[in-house]
Amino acid sequence: MNKRFFFGRSDLTRSLWAFRREFLMVGFYSMVANVLMLAPTLYMLQVYDRVLASQSEVTLVAISLLTLLLFGVMAFAEWMRSRLLVHTGVRLDERLSTQVFDASFEANLNQSGHAAARSFGDLIQIRQFLTGNGIFAFFDAPWAPIYLAVLYFLHPWLGAIGLLFALVQAVLAWVGHRVVAEPSEAATKAASDAAVFLQGKLRNAEVLESMGMIQNLQARWQSRHQQHLSLGGRAQRLTHHITAWSKFIRYSQQSLALGAGALLVIDGQLSPGAMIAANVLMTRALAPIDQLVGSWRQFMSMRTAFGRLEQVLTDFPPRSATHRQDKLAGELTLRGVTAGASGRPEPILRGIDLEVPAGTVMVIAGPSGSGKSTLARVLVGIWPQVSGDVLLDGVAIDQWDRAALGSQIGYLPQDIELFEGTIAENIARFGEIDSEQVIAAAQRAGLHEMILRFPKGYDTPMGEAGNLLSGGQRQRIALARAVYGDPALLVLDEPNANLDDVGEAALYQTVAQLKAAGKTVFLITHRPGAVALADRVLFLKDGLVQAEGPREAVVAALQAQRGAQPTATSAGALPA
Repeated sequence: MNKRFFFGRSDLTRSLWAFRREFLMVGFYSMVANVLMLAPTLYMLQVYDRVLASQSEVTLVAISLLTLLLFGVMAFAEWMRSRLLVHTGVRLDERLSTQVFDASFEANLNQSGHAAARSFGDLIQIRQFLTGNGIFAFFDAPWAPIYLAVLYFLHPWLGAIGLLFALVQAVLAWVGHRVVAEPSEAATKAASDAAVFLQGKLRNAEVLESMGMIQNLQARWQSRHQQHLSLGGRAQRLTHHITAWSKFIRYSQQSLALGAGALLVIDGQLSPGAMIAANVLMTRALAPIDQLVGSWRQFMSMRTAFGRLEQVLTDFPPRSATHRQDKLAGELTLRGVTAGASGRPEPILRGIDLEVPAGTVMVIAGPSGSGKSTLARVLVGIWPQVSGDVLLDGVAIDQWDRAALGSQIGYLPQDIELFEGTIAENIARFGEIDSEQVIAAAQRAGLHEMILRFPKGYDTPMGEAGNLLSGGQRQRIALARAVYGDPALLVLDEPNANLDDVGEAALYQTVAQLKAAGKTVFLITHRPGAVALADRVLFLKDGLVQAEGPREAVVAALQAQRGAQPTATSAGALPA
């Protein structure tokens, strides 16, 4: 381990360092267990060299009882260190799980390419290594030299043979890691890529089936799958070769050690009891190294997981935002806001300046690709690559406490996502359900009667209702979720994209109610009918503000730019 581990420059390393007392106790119990591992060797020496020679039953009973006592202490030490490690693993998970969840969420929100589920897999992998048999090899390995020293004390040749086989096994472990590590990582990555590819296509099974695309995509998946099989087979062959050599060395060591002991007995340099005890002791001396060989791959995987998890926790630390406000007014200010995206050289939004007083209804319009949805994400503070100032009630939006702010913001994205749970839970944002507010939100979105027609009403699970809902119904449930709790600021991105005339009329009625209640509403739409509700209009094109201001002035300005007569377009419509 390096200094970074011990002194802790990340939350992960600091969390591990916080359990140093537990690891020291595990080291202590490992010491007790490993010292008492010498008990079988001493027992054999006493039985063969003393009891058989003296034929004393009293001596046999005494040393047997003493050995049983030592075995009991050794078992207690083994149990205690296992219990300590399991307890440490659980506490480590409790200490980090919330932070890992938040960091993974932030990584996904910031489009970093980091898979959220992988962070939890990394945490589980670290915890399992710390509570599994692999970690014992690292606590037991330092005692191998002690066993070799005892072998050397029995006879120098036995110590030399033990040292030779220890070096051979260590070299084999190192070579095995160098040979197997890269193919194993490549196979794992290929398997993950194939699974992700398949999972992504299964989510669109209806499209694939209806347009006969399954065979074409199956061929692409088969190519990825074959690559995984090829790489996995190579890694397994190399692993089997290393395992075969490890077994050969282990069996050779046992036989050669016994043969060397027998030769020393013949020469009168060793007693028969010492010969048998030495063979057992040599096997015990090399066992931690053998364990290291077996658990090295697990250790390397854990180390890789540790590095990934440490990186994501470092890149996305806990938010330090502390600004809270009991009541949000809804005033929004943008100053020189530019928004970009990874892999895109040109910014999506450029130099946006905007002053929107609280209680304003603003319609945002513009051609496809002009940056409207990006602006919507900027307004609610979820777009990752933003420069400039985004102020909500005069405070930078990233300085707000998100939990306190979220309940006062309603957001309806263009891509509707409803979550596992009941309709009421989805509308109530999975918080404590206020039945009156849930029904009020559903009525605002024109959903109440439709929901009552379900067999379980508001308690209908979305897993069941999801197959029965149309795109418009999903959009209206998402709208009800956005208006739930009477938020002060609402950003609605194409809320009428999937609505019929009845649904659109219900939407406009909802916006009118929000306007009458003094809420700040941003309505992104292509449909000119919504402009009649607007106090102000913002027209975007190519990421730039083409026009912004009171509704009549913007409509007139856009008509003038296109050479149209003001009377040719109704006051409530944007020019096409």
